[in-house]
Amino acid sequence: MRAWREEAARGRTLEILAALAPALAAADNDPRGVLAWQPLARTARALYPAEFASLDRAAGGAFPFSREGLQAAHDRWTADWLAWERTHDAEYKLKAAEAEEAMRAPDAASTARARFEAVEREKLERYQQRYQEYIRVAKALQRLME
Repeated sequence: MRAWREEAARGRTLEILAALAPALAAADNDPRGVLAWQPLARTARALYPAEFASLDRAAGGAFPFSREGLQAAHDRWTADWLAWERTHDAEYKLKAAEAEEAMRAPDAASTARARFEAVEREKLERYQQRYQEYIRVAKALQRLME
């Protein structure tokens, strides 16, 4: 009977491992994947603590997301943000320069000024939207590390 129970526990451990393996790939592809998978992992951990203890020992930390893994996801999210911010700034500098050039034309109309103002509004709106997402995800990842 004891051997049967141990074999059943190993089977559950393998099933958990297989079920959560996509979480690791999702987190590697996009740090937001951690936020999608973590509630499932937390629920499974509560249902199968012995199996997760075995997985944690084998993984050398909390499975599937160790503190180091969470920190790496946060670091990547921040690096992705900084890269997006640079690209966004360069894109809108070019758009603003084009709109300013159109305003300098001898036959420039008030539409050129309106277009320039629209570019500035669009730049700010996109930045604010993306920044809100950045902060939301960064804070959520930080909470998971606590």
